[in-house]
Amino acid sequence: MKTIDADAAWAAFERRDRSWDGRVIGAVRTTGIYCKPSCPARRPKREHVEFFLDAAGARAAGYRSCMRCKPDEVGREALAVTKAVKLIEQAEEAISLSDLAEAVGYAPHHFQRVFTRALGVSPAGYWRGLRAKRAAEALEESDQVTEAIYEAGYSGPSRFYADAKERLGMTPSAWRDGGRGETIHWTVVDSALGPLLVAKTPKGICRLTFEEDESALRRNFPNANLVADDGSMADLIEGVLTAIDHPQSAPELPIDVRGTAFQEAVWRELRKIPLGQTRSYADIARAVGQPGAMRAVGTANGSNPVAVLVPCHRVIRSDGSLGGYAGGLDRKRKLLKAEGADPLLI
Repeated sequence: MKTIDADAAWAAFERRDRSWDGRVIGAVRTTGIYCKPSCPARRPKREHVEFFLDAAGARAAGYRSCMRCKPDEVGREALAVTKAVKLIEQAEEAISLSDLAEAVGYAPHHFQRVFTRALGVSPAGYWRGLRAKRAAEALEESDQVTEAIYEAGYSGPSRFYADAKERLGMTPSAWRDGGRGETIHWTVVDSALGPLLVAKTPKGICRLTFEEDESALRRNFPNANLVADDGSMADLIEGVLTAIDHPQSAPELPIDVRGTAFQEAVWRELRKIPLGQTRSYADIARAVGQPGAMRAVGTANGSNPVAVLVPCHRVIRSDGSLGGYAGGLDRKRKLLKAEGADPLLI
């Protein structure tokens, strides 16, 4: 039987943590109302609140649903998003928002908000990401660029080229041919956590990893033009080192990463985790609308090409243990300590 960590639940309510919606219900004895953690209402005193695993438990104890945050809709929303994702992934062409919303039982504009809140991207954006992924896969497998473009779901080459310019950062031929024609500047710097590979395209940092060098870039971008830094990356490097040593003062740095629609949804959720806080793999799975995909979340974490800036080190196991980290657990502990995370974790 599941149990509730009351202190962790209360902390989630205090910070109005949306990733805990559907995971716990808070009920206020003085008002007789139960809410989800992200409820915008003013918080009651801690001693007046008890927690339940779900709304049914709260109702059985005599509480009624909050009219403001509508906690009973959380489960319905998660199911609707999951169903919508399946419909989008099974479709050969883009599904209109009105048809998608009707299929899951919502009004279009309301479902647009529900879907975007859950995955960090609109239904149309999810489709575009999926289509770009299919195009990349088709281009890798086919010598016929035009055929691959149509197979991926684009209406024609012009639409793909426009999308590729914004999303892929390479021409179709370059994507298929290991980054041919793309220029990547790189260097290895000494950091407080050891040697750090920093590589960038004109759009931003494309790889930030520990204990790697030019050979790692060559494996990932075998035909790109790799250029050793001549000093032009100084500001970017300074920002990266600040993110490690003094994360509270770190600047916003541009990144240029690409993955599957699911990977990118996970990476967006990682960037939402506040400094000094952590989330479990289950939390992230729920946040991206795939509550059963904890293993897939772990895989997406491990495939993160930009350490620190996409903070996969802030994801831990549900039992409070650190779990894994591509850079090693010692580095994970040091990163969390620098960010002011719970000392019990480190």
